[in-house]
Amino acid sequence: MERDNSVAIIGMGGIFPRANGLKQYWRLLFNGEDAITAVPENSHWSLKDYFDKDPLAPDRTYCRRGGFIPEIAFDPAKYGMPPNNLDATDTSQLLGLLVAEMALEDAGFSQEKTFDREKTNIILGVTGTQELVIPLGARLGHPVWKKALEESGISPEKTREVIQRISGTYAQWQENSFPGLLGNVVAGRIANRLDLKGTNSVVDAACASSLSAIHLAVMELVSGKCDLSVTGGVDTLNDIFMHMCFSKTGVLSHTSDAKPFSKDADGTVLGEGIGMVVLKRLEDATRDKDRIYAVIKGIGTSSDGKSGGIYAPSAQGQERALRSAYDDAGVNPATVELIEAHGTGTRVGDKIEFTALKGFMGGTGKEAYCAMGSVKSMIGHGKAAAGAAGIIKSALGLYHKVLLPTLKADQPDPELAIEDSFFYLNQESRP
Repeated sequence: MERDNSVAIIGMGGIFPRANGLKQYWRLLFNGEDAITAVPENSHWSLKDYFDKDPLAPDRTYCRRGGFIPEIAFDPAKYGMPPNNLDATDTSQLLGLLVAEMALEDAGFSQEKTFDREKTNIILGVTGTQELVIPLGARLGHPVWKKALEESGISPEKTREVIQRISGTYAQWQENSFPGLLGNVVAGRIANRLDLKGTNSVVDAACASSLSAIHLAVMELVSGKCDLSVTGGVDTLNDIFMHMCFSKTGVLSHTSDAKPFSKDADGTVLGEGIGMVVLKRLEDATRDKDRIYAVIKGIGTSSDGKSGGIYAPSAQGQERALRSAYDDAGVNPATVELIEAHGTGTRVGDKIEFTALKGFMGGTGKEAYCAMGSVKSMIGHGKAAAGAAGIIKSALGLYHKVLLPTLKADQPDPELAIEDSFFYLNQESRP
């Protein structure tokens, strides 16, 4: 008899814009709240310094809003961390600890109900640049500052004073700076502090990072390499550097809002988030009487191969991933009534994604029976955590038997011709 490779989601945790924890995230989703806000200047960057509506303005961004996680209390003593180490530790490492613990507790694990830590892995989606890299690197520009000041006729005493004042605005190098700035230590610190002894690693697959991490976690479960997996994505970086990266590629919204699949869509906005799920083989979860939010039946992956350019996605490549997933799951796509899309809000990207879905799932239909949506309309594009935000939304919707809304898509993009398909954009929560 063929083995069932289904994997159960038995616990979840997350911190997303306007949502500290699973209950607050569910409230936001169910009520259709918009968590995209102005940039919080006290904790992020100043519009006065960096905003310019002209997309071609050098060293400026034309987007002024995004999805920003709330302030979170963190007790370093609880995790055996000296308080003076916090300035040298990336926010993703600290909040990743909170969410991993949150997800395990949601799965029912505590002092009373433990698990085999030697067979538990932690695999997370984390993209390259972390927040401390920029200020620590910036400090090393002091020879350039010194030369410019001296060539401007500034005295040696005043030069030293100015350099010290500039350096004082950046984080200082110390013994803990190196591990504190590394993306791979997001998973490593969780393994260390929560005593998880299976695989710990991070995956950087750009905006697919968290789903790539989940894919690896599922493969470890199916192969028997682990019995429990904590997996998902972590991205707390919405600083000016990240906004500049996206601004100069031209994908940010000129109206500073995310409107996936809408006729008014004009780009995406950046979001922050940390989302993790606890996975277990379905047969083991059923045997152990775990609460099961949802079941992962199959995961499909693909690359576009040789294509027109690094920024140009391919509908054919996305169709290959869809076919792989549905073949793996043994599910007829015509039976599916809910799709959580990537749906960034960029006109080209959304059209290619919809073309792939429409092409793979059967094209046209007289009756619109499959709801399609994107959580980015509420929280922005979470980058390395984007897939985790979507899968947690989907799992909560399935568990509570609610079709959740997508905002700002009252009038779909006419180029999608969505009325000629069996898809529809769900506007409000309903059974």
